[in-house]
Amino acid sequence: MLLLEVISGERLAKPERGKMRVHKISNVNKALDFIASKGVKLVSIGAEEIVDGNVKMTLGMIWTIILRFAIQDISVEETSAKEGLLLWCQRKTAPYKNVNIQNFHISWKDGLGFCALIHRHRPELIDYGKLRKDDPLTNLNTAFDVAEKYLDIPKMLDAEDIVGTARPDEKAIMTYVSSFYHAFSGAQKAETAANRICKVLAVNQENEQLMEDYEKLASDLLEWIRRTIPWLENRAPENTMQAMQQKLEDFRDYRRLHKPPKVQEKCQLEINFNTLQTKLRLSNRPAFMPSEGKMVSDINNAWGGLEQAEKGYEEWLLNEIRRLERLDHLAEKFRQKASIHESWTDGKEAMLQQKDYETATLSEIKALLKKHEAFESDLAAHQDRVEQIAAIAQELNELDYYDSPSVNARCQKICDQWDNLGALTQKRREALERTEKLLETIDQLYLEYAKRAAPFNNWMEGAMEDLQDTFIVHTIEEIQGLTTAHEQFKATLPDADKERQAILGIHNEVSKIVQTYHVNMAGTNPYTTITPLEINGKWEHVRQLVPRRDQALMEEHARQQQNERLRKQFGAQANVIGPWIQTKMEEIGRISIEMHGTLEDQLNHLRQYEKSIVNYKPKIDQLEGDHQLIQEALIFDNKHTNYTMEHIRVGWEQLLTTIARTINEVENQILTRDAKGISQEQMNEFRASFNHFDRDHSGTLGPEEFKACLISLGYDIGNDAQGEAEFARIMSIVDPNRLGVVTFQAFIDFMSRETADTDTADQVMASFKILAGDKNYITVDELRRELPPDQAEYCIARMAPYTGRDAVPGALDYMSFSTALYGESDL
Repeated sequence: MLLLEVISGERLAKPERGKMRVHKISNVNKALDFIASKGVKLVSIGAEEIVDGNVKMTLGMIWTIILRFAIQDISVEETSAKEGLLLWCQRKTAPYKNVNIQNFHISWKDGLGFCALIHRHRPELIDYGKLRKDDPLTNLNTAFDVAEKYLDIPKMLDAEDIVGTARPDEKAIMTYVSSFYHAFSGAQKAETAANRICKVLAVNQENEQLMEDYEKLASDLLEWIRRTIPWLENRAPENTMQAMQQKLEDFRDYRRLHKPPKVQEKCQLEINFNTLQTKLRLSNRPAFMPSEGKMVSDINNAWGGLEQAEKGYEEWLLNEIRRLERLDHLAEKFRQKASIHESWTDGKEAMLQQKDYETATLSEIKALLKKHEAFESDLAAHQDRVEQIAAIAQELNELDYYDSPSVNARCQKICDQWDNLGALTQKRREALERTEKLLETIDQLYLEYAKRAAPFNNWMEGAMEDLQDTFIVHTIEEIQGLTTAHEQFKATLPDADKERQAILGIHNEVSKIVQTYHVNMAGTNPYTTITPLEINGKWEHVRQLVPRRDQALMEEHARQQQNERLRKQFGAQANVIGPWIQTKMEEIGRISIEMHGTLEDQLNHLRQYEKSIVNYKPKIDQLEGDHQLIQEALIFDNKHTNYTMEHIRVGWEQLLTTIARTINEVENQILTRDAKGISQEQMNEFRASFNHFDRDHSGTLGPEEFKACLISLGYDIGNDAQGEAEFARIMSIVDPNRLGVVTFQAFIDFMSRETADTDTADQVMASFKILAGDKNYITVDELRRELPPDQAEYCIARMAPYTGRDAVPGALDYMSFSTALYGESDL
């Protein structure tokens, strides 16, 4: 009963003091009733067994008491008592890497779990860093001694028993550990209380900081509004558009740069205020009341005043800019019109005062009169602009423009100049009309001179150009034509000399008239720039060029005769060599198609034929020499032959290439015959079939011709899908590049492969399978053991790893390697 009172903390019924068996049984029943009242079910435990000293029953009851009152109250995250205690131990020892609590027996054998619990709550009691996992006795004794001395936890366990037992008693360990839980629970409650106080104080401090921030932000924002409103209410006007535009730009900077941060501050202020009030309400604190004049409503009112002033300032700026813009527009319009007028009148007074008509020709006088008439029309048109300039100046004066004095001075200068231009215009017209009558008499003679001098001058220039022109001819007929034209030109020279003398007579008559009437002729003939001196000089030049042209034509005639001899010489040789090459090409073509006898006989015949062709080379070289002479003489065409040296060269090279290729085909046929064991009769049969279906004698067969040829040789190719697939396979063999044609050599290779006994991929795979011991793969050691070294390494370097289900490390795939050897897959 005393144990129950101590462990439960409650008072039990008063025990009986007698020492008789009946008294003992009565006291034990009271204890059992108390235990049952706490919801503990006692199975097969009676008072008589306890009084009689039944050790098993007694220990079972004591464990039930401990479990109910010392352990059952432990609860972590709604788990059972045992699980809750284990979870508490795991969480407390989690930071210790060498501690792993999974149960209440072997997890505690090294003693580090007990030391970790003590160090976690009272780190000053144990130097945990000095503990070793391999010294469990020291660890356990340290934990038990410290728990007894400083935590008032009695030694319930023996260190040596725990270490010496394979599985320590779970109930004993759990009972002892529960003592640590109860010992540290008080400290945990104090820690929780401290945390609660800290949390409350932290909330309070944060709220106070938010209040201070609000007060400071509100003060700064109100101060900025107070400073900004007077600037927005300033209505001092400016005289210039530039100054007003600067004010507008300052206002835009205010809108773009200065105001947005303040708008953000105002928004942040309201957010902070609402956040603060929410936090105060959630933490059961009284609402925040800002200082006088710093309420959100006060700030909104001040902000509204700012925006009202801002709106009024913007309207004033725009109206003032419109007013100045009107003045500037008028002033700019005045300046533009004045500048245009001044630019137009610039030099006009000097022009009207010129005496240019005194030395002018008749045509120039007439042109000056027309030009003066146009000027008078232009002058009348500018009258409206002068009137507009005066009207704009008057309007600027009425609007009190700040620069009116300079406008008035400029306007007066323009009006005075305009009056002077009118007087000078009338005076110049009279002088021009008087001079015009004096020059009309001479004009007709000048005109007649010009009409006859111009064509004669053109004739002389054309003649000089023709006589000095560098002629390029290629035939003797062309030079004969040039000589005939030159003789015709020389026959026209006497008539040309008579025309020259007549033109010079007209010029002499003009000179007599000028001297007789003392006419001031400052200029030359207005209708032409051709002078008598030029006419005489060009005529003399023409007379000198005629004999030079005679000599040049004679020299060119001799050169063309030499070129004609070279053409004939080249043409005679080319007309022989060209057909010879063509004939030889055709003969080789017939030889390659209509070969008779054995392949060796055909080869000997072709080599003798090749030798005869090579012996023809000196004639080609001789033709090259003649061609070089023609090139040096710059002869580009030859009517005596249709062959060029390029045609001869290409034909000669094709002839040599064709005979060499034909010899090579026969050599390859011999190699194929010997390698595949094909008889001469088979070769002849193959050649006859190939030639039969090569109807265009091109030396190749098309797909349909090839198919017909195979059928004629007994090859079974059906017209169904299977037959088409088989023929496609054959075409991939004989025409791997997909050119659409089959050569005779490819045809021979295919037929020899079909008729001869050759190795296949399946045979090679079967051989590899024998070397591999009937496995689907082969190893490196087997290859090196069964094959020569170089061939073994060749296979190892090219065989892919085997990936089948029965693969072993280092297995190689000999099947894909075998198919790749015969082109049925990639190697």
